[in-house]
Amino acid sequence: MQLTELQGISYDEEVVAVASLLHDIGLTKEYQCKRRFEVEGADVARALAKAGGMDDRRAQLIWYCVALNATLSISPYAEPEVGICTIGAGVDFAGLLYERIPAADAARILTAFPRLQMKRQLKECLCGIAQARPETTYENFVRDFGERFVEGYKPAISAVDLLLNAPFDE
Repeated sequence: MQLTELQGISYDEEVVAVASLLHDIGLTKEYQCKRRFEVEGADVARALAKAGGMDDRRAQLIWYCVALNATLSISPYAEPEVGICTIGAGVDFAGLLYERIPAADAARILTAFPRLQMKRQLKECLCGIAQARPETTYENFVRDFGERFVEGYKPAISAVDLLLNAPFDE
């Protein structure tokens, strides 16, 4: 049984499948550009969805699923597809809601899709982004990796800096 079935949520299964497959495409070297990885990936995912024949509305929904997949404080309040993709990524990344997956199902999934040192590889990838492009880590979880593991890491900007340096007297 799927987590969505447990909560009685209806959603566009194709949108969730495509977005889930592509949610981290912005982490690949081919698509790492000047913006944060979630936006780069969302643009690629939307373009691929349109090229595959999806209409603009569904392709845009894929964009939101990918762009917000790691924004736990926002995505649950968006369309169901966005929240579902976030839950899926959260289970894979941090084991969020893992206890709701029956043990036999979890074992079957992990056998079919081994983790292949995902913790180590993802940590290296995210630290690489924090080191090479700290300006893209503003307001996202890559900042956490930069602060914890990258010597000399300093994010390019913070909300405090924005407020205190605003061009207003008060």
